[in-house]
Amino acid sequence: MLSDVRNYYGLTKDFGQVGYYETGQSQQIVKQLSHEIRAGKLVTLSGIVGSGKTTMLRRIQETLAQEKEILVSKSLSVDKGQLSLPVLINALFYDLATEKDFKIPTQPEKRERVLRDLIRKRNKPIALFIDDAHDLHGKTLVGLKRLIEVVRDGNGTLSVVLAGHPKLKNDLRRPTMEEIGSRAAIFDLEGFGGDKLSYITWLLSQCLGAKTKAAESINAILTEDAIALLCTRLSTPLQIETYLKRAFEEGFNVAQKPVTVEVIESILAKDLNDMEPRLTRYGYNAKVLCEVLNVKPREVRALLRGQLPAGRAQELQHEMLAVGIPI
Repeated sequence: MLSDVRNYYGLTKDFGQVGYYETGQSQQIVKQLSHEIRAGKLVTLSGIVGSGKTTMLRRIQETLAQEKEILVSKSLSVDKGQLSLPVLINALFYDLATEKDFKIPTQPEKRERVLRDLIRKRNKPIALFIDDAHDLHGKTLVGLKRLIEVVRDGNGTLSVVLAGHPKLKNDLRRPTMEEIGSRAAIFDLEGFGGDKLSYITWLLSQCLGAKTKAAESINAILTEDAIALLCTRLSTPLQIETYLKRAFEEGFNVAQKPVTVEVIESILAKDLNDMEPRLTRYGYNAKVLCEVLNVKPREVRALLRGQLPAGRAQELQHEMLAVGIPI
């Protein structure tokens, strides 16, 4: 957000610079996740795009670092589509090895044995965090499960924390993934627990300066009707931050303070909650739908555009519901 826009509305920081918004649900998830990590489990944190998974992972990692009872590891690879088991094992070596010139073994059998011994020597549970894990190949997930077992057999404790779209959760619950899914502890993140009004109020109060708080209320920069419309149309923290920014920028352009419901209506995307964007937030783009439903791309495109014959559209929708895809 431009400084002129912030100054016009008395905002002292961008929305991305505020602290961590904690709900009763997020507190409970952090507590339960910590318990599962200590037990050396495969843990999955599932949430739609923008629900706050990455923010929660960062919170959990910070909590574990402060407690100093569990060692945290994570891959820094930005190409999640190419994130293989060897890459993740290398990440563990990089984070856990204490020798200055340590060399990672290249031969798989020796590499796993050295890693097992290294974890045992560190004498603390290890937590490997993997964000955007919905892109992981099934063979990689199986390999991670077996790695947990190898470490456990060596008297060590390794937990793997996967965070991804609900597609990851649905994939783990497929009969073909029973080897992993039946052993995974799965948590669903609902963003701010459905209390959007409290989140908007908290977010704006964090961004208003100390002097501004005394002179102006939140309703002096955003009307109650505008807030109500945002709560009705938006569903995640990311959406709220994005559209609040756009609303204040548009309000500044037309010299509108407080921002009104008319300004909000002008900047909200018309197709925001259509089928295609909703499915994409759950991890199901057109390509993935083709694979899951075993249909041709033209049928999926027609379905998403509402152009498929009613009977065929109903068939595909039933198939989607059967595998956990929301309609």
